[in-house]
Amino acid sequence: MTKTDEIPEEVEDSSAPLIEHLAELRTRLMHSAVAFIVGMVICFTVWNPIFNFLTDPLCQTMAERGQSDCGLILIKLQEGFFVAVSISLFGGLVLSFPYISYQLWRFVAPGLYKNEKNAFLPFLIASPVMFFLGASFAFYVVMPLAFDFFLGFQQAGDVGGTDVQASIDFQGSVQEYLRLTIKFVVAFGICFQLPVLLTLMGKAGLVSAKGLGEVRKYAVVAILVLAALVTPPDVITQVILFVVVYGLYEVSIFLVGRVEKKREAELREQGLWFEDDEDEAADDAAMAEFDDDDGEDLPEKGN
Repeated sequence: MTKTDEIPEEVEDSSAPLIEHLAELRTRLMHSAVAFIVGMVICFTVWNPIFNFLTDPLCQTMAERGQSDCGLILIKLQEGFFVAVSISLFGGLVLSFPYISYQLWRFVAPGLYKNEKNAFLPFLIASPVMFFLGASFAFYVVMPLAFDFFLGFQQAGDVGGTDVQASIDFQGSVQEYLRLTIKFVVAFGICFQLPVLLTLMGKAGLVSAKGLGEVRKYAVVAILVLAALVTPPDVITQVILFVVVYGLYEVSIFLVGRVEKKREAELREQGLWFEDDEDEAADDAAMAEFDDDDGEDLPEKGN
């Protein structure tokens, strides 16, 4: 058998693990897609109670302002159907997210060492928890304040006497309200992922507490831009998002510092930790002494 006859067999052997990984990935994606479809169908059958729950912040705010009717209107004939579909998609993703995360873990876990599994699993659990906290904070705290701010621009009409004052009443679109609500929930949910992301990067050695502290002023500017982009154009919501995200940034610096101290303690126990500052100081002293010796050996310029 010649060397050229052996090449196809080598290529086939090397491609076998890749094909197995692709087959495993296809299986996990199919399971995730089925879970998402099932969750979407469940939410579509009960989209009315879900929509009533999502409109609760608006109705409560309007009731506090003395407006008993918080009904929304359909601007387009097909708008009600697309609202039901949007609620089904969003609700299906929320319901199926734990199972999708589990499928992701099942795909990634076989390629990790035991210590890597122990490091990665807490972050996989903390991510949905932090998203839920961010979404809850937006739904129960930020949205009522924002709605109260927006509704403050209404005015009651008065046509008595000679002064004519046109009334401004809120008649919101169902689809626009749902889009605004989902934007609030998703924006704050993603922003609450900041400690999880930075702590994971710190554990991987990509960022440090000292480095995050040094770029704090740039982080403030980035957070201000983020608050202006992901929130409606009202000062109250933007200030709340800025304060919350900046607080999470400071928490992230603290958590990254804890991770670095823990890593240092483990390396010291193994005898693998070296003080970089002491080494740099010793190198600088050695270089200075070497420069002094060279200066003494050089002849004077006049000789």
